[in-house]
Amino acid sequence: MTIDTSSDMRTAVAAIVHAFETLSPQSVQALGDIYAPNASFKDPFNHVHGLEAVKGIFAHMYESLEQPHFVVKDRVVDGTQCFLTWEFRFRFKNFKQGEDQCILGGSHLHLDSSGRITMHRDYWDAAEELYEKLPLLGGLMRWLKRRANS
Repeated sequence: MTIDTSSDMRTAVAAIVHAFETLSPQSVQALGDIYAPNASFKDPFNHVHGLEAVKGIFAHMYESLEQPHFVVKDRVVDGTQCFLTWEFRFRFKNFKQGEDQCILGGSHLHLDSSGRITMHRDYWDAAEELYEKLPLLGGLMRWLKRRANS
């Protein structure tokens, strides 16, 4: 299938959003439905190339966290690119057990002519959204923030 109209691209993005919002440990292997074989993925902690490496990032997410899931809040589609804003909800396994966590972020996606992701770049503030929630490091990060703002 070749995507060549804005309507088709919006349909492809809707399928991508659905895949992210319903992602599960079992569906990680089906990410080839929305990612091209040569896709790249980058976030504050990872930079990988290839579908298998992208699958590895998402599989690791399920190994490391409890009940991780995405809620896409907004989307902007322009040609073969889109930007999604999202909430990533999860629980830590090793501390603050049972306490819901939420990271706010965005994803810039480039799509190929079939509507599959070729480039995925996540943007989120690791200091505010993650480091400040960690024991010891969180206290240091909050102190540094107060110091920088004074």
